[in-house]
Amino acid sequence: MSTTHYRINAQIQAKEVRLLREDGTQVGVVPLAEALSQSQATGVDAVEIAPLAVPPVVKLIDYKKFQYQLSKKERAAKSTQKKVDLKEIRLTPFMAENDFSVKVSRGKKFLIDGHKLRIAVKFVGRQLGHREFGDKIMQRAFALLSDISAVDQQPKWFGRQYIATLSPVKNAKAKN
Repeated sequence: MSTTHYRINAQIQAKEVRLLREDGTQVGVVPLAEALSQSQATGVDAVEIAPLAVPPVVKLIDYKKFQYQLSKKERAAKSTQKKVDLKEIRLTPFMAENDFSVKVSRGKKFLIDGHKLRIAVKFVGRQLGHREFGDKIMQRAFALLSDISAVDQQPKWFGRQYIATLSPVKNAKAKN
């Protein structure tokens, strides 16, 4: 639920307010006393929904109903947000062609699904003496994925791994 606190009824401090009915129709600018008397007459609360406006906007609505509507809007906004996961494919500097193509195709599926992709080239033992092969295999992977992705983070060395991050471009689904 929203952490914003709204002033209701006697808590409102402005002398004049812009008054709205429950259905959203505008009554106009009225003195606070008149707004409070209308709220009592209709049996609902006067809720200050825009305190920074000049004059402040007050809506005649049941406060619990107002809170429910706000939480409903927040849930709807949260459900439309897409959570982006970071997926990873691990390569080695001297891997077989078929293994490489399988891993890159899996990475392509991740990018099409809208996930970010980390490509890690892992070096073991004597392979560390030939670090240039890590860049070669990374560039091959970039070339195969360039139509559906953009490089977020250029390749960097982290210990024995050469790591880069890719993110999907907007029209990746249309191309495949």
